[in-house]
Amino acid sequence: IAVKPAGAATVCRDLSAAGATRVLSIAAGVSVETLQAAASGSTAVVRAMPNTPALVGEGAAGICASSRCSAADVEWARQVLGAVGVVVEVPESLIDAVTAISGSGPAYLFLVAEAMIDAGVAQGLPRDVADLLVRQLLVGSARLLQQTGEAPEDLRAKVTSPNGVTAAAIEALEHAGLRSAITKTVEAAVRRSREMGN
Repeated sequence: IAVKPAGAATVCRDLSAAGATRVLSIAAGVSVETLQAAASGSTAVVRAMPNTPALVGEGAAGICASSRCSAADVEWARQVLGAVGVVVEVPESLIDAVTAISGSGPAYLFLVAEAMIDAGVAQGLPRDVADLLVRQLLVGSARLLQQTGEAPEDLRAKVTSPNGVTAAAIEALEHAGLRSAITKTVEAAVRRSREMGN
């Protein structure tokens, strides 16, 4: 089910009535309990929160299953979403946190990219050069995180020489309250996701 939240239960009911044995919903804020109540007893419902990097095969999705789901139903959902990225199973109580981190997370990084491009332009770089550098920075940094398996703080430390350029930049970010801003961002997203579910 990939419809606006208001129509998700109706679509789930209709699919179940048409004989669907499994339903995978990516409708934001609609609980697995609501969807399962709309479906018949013979339809297993899995709720998922994927993200837009799935469009390029690099997604991250959280799933939670209704009590009517068998292990085979959960594995089916894992395979469907796993075709376009990684999948984690979480209790529904954590799906709002998944939404805040990986569901909405791409937008946070895109905002950082916008800001870095603008900052590069402000320092005299042509926009196309700043854009290219920032895009490659994000791709390369993500690959480094993924392929090395090292902790982000360890990779950061390797780039940050004492009293160097990066150290000055990190100090400015910390002084500007980057960590607090990110915490507040995630909290706001969790709060809004919960509101949508109520």
